[in-house]
Amino acid sequence: MSKEPSQSNHPLILHYLTQIRDKNTPAHEFRNSVHRLATLLAMDVLGDLSVEDSPVETPMETTAGHRLNQRVGLVPIMRAGLGLVEPILQLIPEAEVWHLGLYRDEQTLEPVEYYQKLPADQPVDIAIVLDPMLATGGSAIAALEALTRWGVKKTKFMGILAAPEGIEAVRKAFPETDLHVCRIDSHLNDIGYIVPGLGDAGDRIFNAAAE
Repeated sequence: MSKEPSQSNHPLILHYLTQIRDKNTPAHEFRNSVHRLATLLAMDVLGDLSVEDSPVETPMETTAGHRLNQRVGLVPIMRAGLGLVEPILQLIPEAEVWHLGLYRDEQTLEPVEYYQKLPADQPVDIAIVLDPMLATGGSAIAALEALTRWGVKKTKFMGILAAPEGIEAVRKAFPETDLHVCRIDSHLNDIGYIVPGLGDAGDRIFNAAAE
């Protein structure tokens, strides 16, 4: 069954989202705001991780405790997805990071893979695809296809903005994948950019326009 995508009305998310939408926000402030948004959003994305009992000895006595018991894989779609990795690693330092290199052909708007080093076996328990923008959905679907081939049973997508077209495409191809974004925008324009959007996330995060 297809799941409704999760988006947040948290006041801090609304605040920092406005900052990154502003075309006059400099790169360092844009990057810092993206990190803060990723941290806030990650609390929702990671809210259903499983834990196991792990008693702990405090200075006073032994009491009940819990520890994460799943292998978590972060799968950033390069290059813009790299901007979402570090905030999650601050929360789960032991998470594994598996990079996927995909770029969108500007003529066909289809994803082109240029880097992929997922192993042949021992998949993680849960994989989170990271990309600030879910536009056409092509790159997210390509990433989820790669994770399915790896054998990952539970997948999620985490991003900043999404277009309805991209959401529908991913839900159709991978109905069991949870989608978490800060905001669902209006539509895609004729060159595949999210409107109102924030421009090219990779260019703005790294202060370097890609060719």
